[in-house]
Amino acid sequence: MSDIGSDEFEEQSKLGEYEGGRNEAGERHGFGKAVLPNGDIYQGEYQNGKRHGQGTYRFKNGARYVGNYHQNMKHGQGIFYYPDGSKYEGSWVEDLRQGHGVYTYPNKDTYDGEWLRHLRHGQGVYHYHQTRSKYKGTWVNGKMESAGEYLYTNHRYTGNFVNSYPVGPGKYVFDSGCEQHGEYQKEEKSLQDRAEGEWDELASAAALKWMPKCVTGLTSGTPGRETSGELQQ
Repeated sequence: MSDIGSDEFEEQSKLGEYEGGRNEAGERHGFGKAVLPNGDIYQGEYQNGKRHGQGTYRFKNGARYVGNYHQNMKHGQGIFYYPDGSKYEGSWVEDLRQGHGVYTYPNKDTYDGEWLRHLRHGQGVYHYHQTRSKYKGTWVNGKMESAGEYLYTNHRYTGNFVNSYPVGPGKYVFDSGCEQHGEYQKEEKSLQDRAEGEWDELASAAALKWMPKCVTGLTSGTPGRETSGELQQ
């Protein structure tokens, strides 16, 4: 789920070749087309020598931005097409994805929600194309955090998330009309239990294990249904 930042696609502002309007000071102004020294091409609006207004910037590596500019920076609504096939369509603030936007990843996963400084931040929905499941909830600096829901084809999980993993109390709600309440707990791994090469952040800290506590009917927290008797496991 990594995102590609525009820092990998630095837009050039050197003169290069230019055809188009100019103001009285001789600066690029109005509509024009520029071929930059590195081979990038910009075609669109200028104001006092800077990209300003609607335009299309084509990078020599195949990336392309179509949208609004303000003082040489992507600002406002725009679409960025990345060379790997991914695409971002939405709001930009000073060259960064910020505000509401939709990112389509090379594997056809999508994120539809809020962004801050290039990262998923705020409320948003991440759709997993292969499994057709999705996460709906809060994001902080690109990670699933706080309250959220994982929705599967015939059930969903509701609870709190920390660093993109479920933590603490939660419940699985099944379409059949029941809920399983429980808690995600960290299960410490001893050194001999680790597989060779298993030294990523999650494995080095702890594995998460679902600890079921009880099964109930749909609780009052589930819209449109009342709580029924509890069945202890």
